[in-house]
Amino acid sequence: MLIWFVAIAVSPFLGSFLGVLALRLPERRPIAWSRSSCDTCGHTLAARDLVPLASYLVLRGRCRYCGNQIGWSAPGMELAALAVAVWAGFYTSGWVLAVSCVLGWMLLLLAVIDWRVQLLPDVLTLPLLIIGFAVSLFIAPQSLRDHAIGAVAGFVLLALAAWAYHRLRKREGLGLGDAKLLAALGAWVAWQGLPTILLLGSMLGLAFALARAATGGGLKLSDRLPFGVFLAAAGWLVWLYGPLLPGG
Repeated sequence: MLIWFVAIAVSPFLGSFLGVLALRLPERRPIAWSRSSCDTCGHTLAARDLVPLASYLVLRGRCRYCGNQIGWSAPGMELAALAVAVWAGFYTSGWVLAVSCVLGWMLLLLAVIDWRVQLLPDVLTLPLLIIGFAVSLFIAPQSLRDHAIGAVAGFVLLALAAWAYHRLRKREGLGLGDAKLLAALGAWVAWQGLPTILLLGSMLGLAFALARAATGGGLKLSDRLPFGVFLAAAGWLVWLYGPLLPGG
């Protein structure tokens, strides 16, 4: 129970940091040595302006210095990170809860970056793969081979799909970032979880595309969807609830 309370307490602060990473990683901007500033007026923000959730509420969503609207991206990430910790606590406990939060926060960051710029950075997917193997080694060392197969199969499946799409359509469809993300998820949930991840991810992607078309957003065959967003969501669900069918 203590781990859960700690995860809940730190999650808004981690969410704030994840929001910074989501903006700066794709642009290769400094992270550790660069002070946060207002996007509108450029004023450097003080510590009192950066208290997760509280600062946004006190300032009513506006910059203290220029009065312009801040937007929901920062508090949204803080709330999402908090939701990950709360959600994980209902289905896991102990050190599994801790690693579940790590998984959820990393998937959240990957999903936001992919949503914004359709990129899944290696600096995130590769550590996620390594952590997945380490976790599986501690949880069920006897099934490590299944997790290794899951990682290899996850990468090969989407890499082949990307290659086939490019050959047929003469343009990029899926990226290797999606393949690397599925490989990382395979390391976490083993090969038995891959069919459910692909099914749920595809269903979520299709639902998003249909919703966008229905709300006037338009839908063309040439449109690229941030498939990593839906893979991340599906991977999180399979980690917490398991595959739809036993052994698959």
